[in-house]
Amino acid sequence: MDGYKMLYEMLEAALKQAGEESGMLLGQELSIALSDSLATSKTSYFGDLDDGVFVLGVDSGEAYTGQLYLVFSLRDAIVMSSILLGIPPARIQEKKRLSIIESDDIDAFSEIANMVNGALNAVFQGTLPNKVRLKLLPPKKYVPEIDTLDEEDPLPDGDYLMFRSKLEMPGQEMNYLDVLIPVHLGNLFDPPEVSKEVAEVSDEEADIETAPPEPGDSAGPEEKPVESPVGATVGVDSIVVLEDNEIERQHLVELIAFTEFKVVEGSLDADIKELFSGRNVRLVLIGSQDADDRELAVCIKVNAIRQDSPPPIIMSAECWTRTAVLKALKYGARDIIIKPFSSDDVVTKVRRYCKLPPV
Repeated sequence: MDGYKMLYEMLEAALKQAGEESGMLLGQELSIALSDSLATSKTSYFGDLDDGVFVLGVDSGEAYTGQLYLVFSLRDAIVMSSILLGIPPARIQEKKRLSIIESDDIDAFSEIANMVNGALNAVFQGTLPNKVRLKLLPPKKYVPEIDTLDEEDPLPDGDYLMFRSKLEMPGQEMNYLDVLIPVHLGNLFDPPEVSKEVAEVSDEEADIETAPPEPGDSAGPEEKPVESPVGATVGVDSIVVLEDNEIERQHLVELIAFTEFKVVEGSLDADIKELFSGRNVRLVLIGSQDADDRELAVCIKVNAIRQDSPPPIIMSAECWTRTAVLKALKYGARDIIIKPFSSDDVVTKVRRYCKLPPV
């Protein structure tokens, strides 16, 4: 995953500190080494799980509002909690093999999780320019094919930045600790830099919208103001779908039919003003193969038309880079989707942003 250098460095330092402090608590050498980062989604992450996990939410407050998540292997949690409780090694291996977790294990594991949260607080508070407070929430257990996923559990639907760390302890076969951070919260911790080419596109759009008429120009009858201007939030409730691939565009159109709003569709080169004319656009869906400046320019055009009250924009693409995510959010997208996407994820996001009641 491109970028997020500051966030990566903060997590690397915090997790290293957490390993050292947790090792002292356990009386065993323990290291937590950050090794990789990538963009993922809840559907993709949990779809790839083979074994059970413990998910611990961390509530972020003050200037950085949201929740991030610590995901431990259930077997790792059993090993660490059992060591802390002084359980004999043979019994630890049996509990690990059978994934036996008891109430005492959960309490002991929470002490280890508190060490991790304390290290995160120490590093984040010492690095970030604004005040931050990280509060650990109770753990949630999830076992594939036994427990069910829903919209909020064991963590909310959506797209995440995943930072993976390897746990190592002498004499034990350990797995990974994953830190999952929602994209919007990641961008609060590590704000994007405005790239030169994007700023030029934005300035160009602003010039188009605000440039005064040239001397001698006069508006013909067809250019006179109308009662429902393009930028007004009046007219037929509508959703605009923009996607070059006709098959994928029609798939999106079918998915959002439940809203009963008027659906207006077109390619990424469609005339945005024409699509918005006479309509109260409640949502814009933009689909593409690669999230690049062409899609970003569409975001800018949508926001230029409805400067006072732009509609929510959801962008979907198969290939996302860190720069693309930051650009999309900076220039008007409210949410992103990674292709291939789950139909349920799309429906959930559409309901949320169109403010429709749940089923």
